[in-house]
Amino acid sequence: MSKLLRRLRFDISYLFGSTPWDSGITPPELYDFMAAHPAGRALDIGCGTGTNIITLANAGWQTQGFDFAPRAVNLAKQKIKKAGVQAAAFIDDATEMKNVSPPFDLALDLGCFHGIEQKADYLTQLTRILAPGGFWLLYGFFKPAADPAAPGLADSDLALIQHHGLTLVSRKDGWDKRERPSAWFLWQAGS
Repeated sequence: MSKLLRRLRFDISYLFGSTPWDSGITPPELYDFMAAHPAGRALDIGCGTGTNIITLANAGWQTQGFDFAPRAVNLAKQKIKKAGVQAAAFIDDATEMKNVSPPFDLALDLGCFHGIEQKADYLTQLTRILAPGGFWLLYGFFKPAADPAAPGLADSDLALIQHHGLTLVSRKDGWDKRERPSAWFLWQAGS
């Protein structure tokens, strides 16, 4: 599916409130990360309506977030303003990151990477914007074995991540709400 059609599909989903991926709840894995690491600069990749931007900002992080769906970004800006925190949300593409101001100590991705076709482009941008020793907290579900063309993570994606110089710090496997195998990963950039 072309980027334009994907963007349109997501924008329509946000317009009609049909966004099961955007729960409005910060996951415990992000709270655990924040408890174990000092506040710094954070980027929420595929920020949706900004829930985690606000959580990070409230915890003292200098936070930016982007999404490629304009409607999601507008909703995020409204939530940020209502929350009264200093943070930014803007439109960008995870395979280009043209509007991002690096470096970041944390890049957060809750379900963006697994849906991107140009994963190598994403990873090139990710490694460009991460500070030396910076972290990438990633959540994604895995591709179903019966449909290798479907969105999701594959073993080859995990190898590609390591090829881009990121080191796996931790992995926690589980299942998503639709009973698909999924995992939380914490990767770290080289120093």
